[in-house]
Amino acid sequence: MSKVVMNHGAGGEIMQEFLSKHIVSHFPKSKSDVPLDSMDDSAVVDDIVFTIDGHTVNPLIFPGGDIGRISVSGTVNDISVMGATPLALACSVILEEGLDIDTVDLVMESMGRTSRECGVPIVTGDTKVMETGAVDKMVISTSAIGKRSEFMDSNLSIASEYRTVRDRWCTDANLAPGDVIIASGYLGDHGVALLSFREGYGFESRIRSDVAPLNRMIAKGLAAGGITAMKDPTRGGLANTLNEWCSKSHAEIEVEQASIPLRDEVISACDLLGIDPLSIGNEGKVIIGCVPDRAEDILKAIRGTPEGRDASIIGTVREGKERVILKTEIGGRRILEPPSGDPVPRIC
Repeated sequence: MSKVVMNHGAGGEIMQEFLSKHIVSHFPKSKSDVPLDSMDDSAVVDDIVFTIDGHTVNPLIFPGGDIGRISVSGTVNDISVMGATPLALACSVILEEGLDIDTVDLVMESMGRTSRECGVPIVTGDTKVMETGAVDKMVISTSAIGKRSEFMDSNLSIASEYRTVRDRWCTDANLAPGDVIIASGYLGDHGVALLSFREGYGFESRIRSDVAPLNRMIAKGLAAGGITAMKDPTRGGLANTLNEWCSKSHAEIEVEQASIPLRDEVISACDLLGIDPLSIGNEGKVIIGCVPDRAEDILKAIRGTPEGRDASIIGTVREGKERVILKTEIGGRRILEPPSGDPVPRIC
């Protein structure tokens, strides 16, 4: 009999296959703008945007963040990348008997602080305690609702001046040949910082998690106009995000390796550990697809925010096979394969 393995929850192809075959296939199909089986970051039902996210982070507290900050940030970001304004959060906390109450206070204080930072209140929740060994110290699930951004209609109207836009939301399937790909900042920081701290490698002294809510930065981009797709590159990182876009938008993406924002410390750490920085999860970045004529205006808008100051244009969408081509720094080209799963488990 087959068993659940870590890669079933680590993003990438193995998780996508598992979800399609063993999770989503058992649920009734819904008629909505963005249904469950579209596998986007949030669902949309009658213009209400809704998402839920579970968090099993090890360790609970790490350089640059903690499970509480990830819980709020990740869920707010899942709503925001659809082109929506997050309105409120719900929080479910499962605690292991014997956990220090000081740790609970620290994590809950962090959740409250992050909630105030992004302006999205936690309005309801639930708490359970299970016996020692039943869960891993603390598991947090957060859900959120949102409404269509006040900038979304004008954003898509501007994009429609340059090409046909299929969807009313910034879905994975909304890219088209000619679109430009933007990364909002340095990639790989979160995964490397958490792995290094957990395993004692020492890189975390120079690399900190990027975990942050991005709703205000995303609103600036939408106000500039011309965005067609957005996604936060969490589990599976940039490689997983771009390959999902190619598959759902039926297009090819070429990215310039030299243009992808990566810290030297992240590159060095990944080289030493034998992992691909483009497959590592992030918790404070967004990947944006937009019409080319608006790329510089969007870039300027998000660079004007603390979260987007290191944003960069990294590639373009074109007709072709449903694949990602990485143009290397020496001028060669190779296929950027979708990862089987994030090489760093338990980071979100």
